[in-house]
Amino acid sequence: MAKDLERDLGLLSVVAISIGAMVGSGIFILPALAVKDAGAGIIAAYLLAGVLVLPAALSKAEMATAMPEAGGTYVYIERSMGPLLGTVSGLGTWFSLSFKGALALVGGVPYLVLLFDLPIRPVAITLAVVLVLVNILGAEQTGRLQIGIVAVMLVAIGWFVAGGGPAVNTASYGGMWDYGVEGIFAATGLVFVSFAGVTKIASVAEEVEDPDRVIPLGMLGSLGFTTLLYVLVVAVVVGVIPLDQLAGSTTPIADAAEATLGTAGVAAVVLAAILALVSTANAGILSSSRYPFAMSRDGLAPDLFSTVSDRFGTPVTAISLTGGVMLLLILFVPILEIAKLASAFKILVFALINVALIGFRESDAPDYDPSFEVPLYPWTPIFGTITGFALLTQMGLIAIVGAVGIVVGSVVWYLGYVRPRVTREGAIKESVRRSIGDRALDRTEETLDETAETAVLVALPEGSSRRSEATLLEVGAALTPNGSSLSIVQFDEVPDQQPLDYASGVQSHDDLEFECRTDTLAAEFDVPVEYGELVSHHPERAVANAVDERGVDVLLVERGASFEDSLLGDSIDRIRKQADCDTIAVDAQPLDALETITLVTTRGPYDPLKVRVGNAVATETGADLQFLYPLDERQSAEERQQLEAYHDDLLDLCDVPTERTFVDRQEFSAAIDAADSDRTLLIHANNGGLAARTSNDDGSTQSAIQDSDHASMEVDTKRHPDGVVGRLLERLAF
Repeated sequence: MAKDLERDLGLLSVVAISIGAMVGSGIFILPALAVKDAGAGIIAAYLLAGVLVLPAALSKAEMATAMPEAGGTYVYIERSMGPLLGTVSGLGTWFSLSFKGALALVGGVPYLVLLFDLPIRPVAITLAVVLVLVNILGAEQTGRLQIGIVAVMLVAIGWFVAGGGPAVNTASYGGMWDYGVEGIFAATGLVFVSFAGVTKIASVAEEVEDPDRVIPLGMLGSLGFTTLLYVLVVAVVVGVIPLDQLAGSTTPIADAAEATLGTAGVAAVVLAAILALVSTANAGILSSSRYPFAMSRDGLAPDLFSTVSDRFGTPVTAISLTGGVMLLLILFVPILEIAKLASAFKILVFALINVALIGFRESDAPDYDPSFEVPLYPWTPIFGTITGFALLTQMGLIAIVGAVGIVVGSVVWYLGYVRPRVTREGAIKESVRRSIGDRALDRTEETLDETAETAVLVALPEGSSRRSEATLLEVGAALTPNGSSLSIVQFDEVPDQQPLDYASGVQSHDDLEFECRTDTLAAEFDVPVEYGELVSHHPERAVANAVDERGVDVLLVERGASFEDSLLGDSIDRIRKQADCDTIAVDAQPLDALETITLVTTRGPYDPLKVRVGNAVATETGADLQFLYPLDERQSAEERQQLEAYHDDLLDLCDVPTERTFVDRQEFSAAIDAADSDRTLLIHANNGGLAARTSNDDGSTQSAIQDSDHASMEVDTKRHPDGVVGRLLERLAF
């Protein structure tokens, strides 16, 4: 039986976890590094970083109240953007938090060395083992430990700020803008990770009591407090230590304490630094271990990571793995370089958090009901997204390449492990599919409007049979409601050596037969027809010219017809490419015996013209209309539900009895062959269309249509309101 995590973290524990996660390496180590980019401007950099992290904190607070589940960032991005980006964010954030935890331990030891002569790595390893054991014992004990650590740490830092304030030389702030806006922005990117802990609350949201109130209060309260604390501490450090000395320090806060508070102050700062950095590592283990736990429950990681201990009530395997990764990093990896990589990925993930919020809001997901909402939506998450990617550019080439490496590794894991097991998709894709489906339905409804004028041209090569002309004329009549134009033109080819004016004045037996036959057919179908003949050295080019001159919307031709002698391939395909209109190629078979007209789409919504042709011919002949849609094996339940809703709405638009049929893509050919070939008409896209070029599956499906014995119509739509990009999005969304 599956077990849930106990809700035993209150507001005080939540705030303590958040502050403890933030107040660590960000203030005790990074000022000495950031000063090289911005000088005294690092004061403004810390303030700006606190402002820029606010959109992600607000977004995460809203999503946490709607989905208080263990996993935080991973859960929100996965639910919004799907398993692929969920895997990227889950694995990447887990690694980055582990990296930061290891950095905190190694970075804290230099402060300890000020008092005791101890080896750095063995001490860091010992502390890591102790913290892993504490986390295994339970979240309640972890929260209580955080409260104690943060209380002592804040007292010491408070004394540092209060005692060091009077010694500040305000002249040190005069060069705050010496490095320019670029320098401050670069420093902001470096210290941004100092605030990452504010969103760690969401990682343990499933263990927070009264999450609707505690989570947003904990995030905003801890962020505001920590931003003010950072600015005050950095202001004291810059005000009492020369910038060149600060840039070379490994213990900048202790150096400032020695200059203002003496030995007692140094001891207090050392104690605070060690506690702060230990709490950062502790909070890192607590939150990062929940990522493999949550990913395992969703099928993105092996099942053993979602195992909850009967004795301790904690995910022991996930915590142990996280601790093991931290130990390996401490032993073998240059931690400061890894910290830069972790910072770059953290900025990327924060930008994605804002995108995830927009995805949830715009998707109108029925189960998304937050009790706290981000103010000034959508500008707040948009601002956070843009500034996040802007900050990412300031992290340097190595950090960006490293973050890309983590992304690539996560994608490989997704393709190798997750994709065969998970068919779930995110709210954004659902929203995009719904939006694309609605737009396709709107276009279909407009296309089916019988009051809209449509100019139809039936193009015939010389010598066409009566059956060919009758079939094309019947289809053309069905497509031309009152007020529309229907024209039939026979295009005669004459040799290059023969003048056109001479050829146009000579009527052959075929010409006379065409005129007589057209008069008879027009009367038979009771439709006004404008007809004529055109002579040309190149009939294919003449068809395209006639389309332009007559303002033709739809061109009707016979499948397989040849308009001129050529060794260059399919005549109809060349006409399609030259004519600036929609083209329908029709098999010259009688339509009166049809019982079923089947519309096929290999991927994406049905072309509105295809629906119009099917509906019109079915109305004219009394046949039933069927929509045949091939499904992939990995079609998600959400996608299947949306496809059913789309088809239901589509059926309501038609004027004849209709039905929808879903078949497995592998069984598509058999489904087509099962229909009576003498009484079924297939309407589909031509084989050179975008659908056939999108994937092998579509190509094989299209081949099944082409190889069938059924009468068919190939519909080629020249214009799409959103161009090629719009067509591709339709194929990807459906």
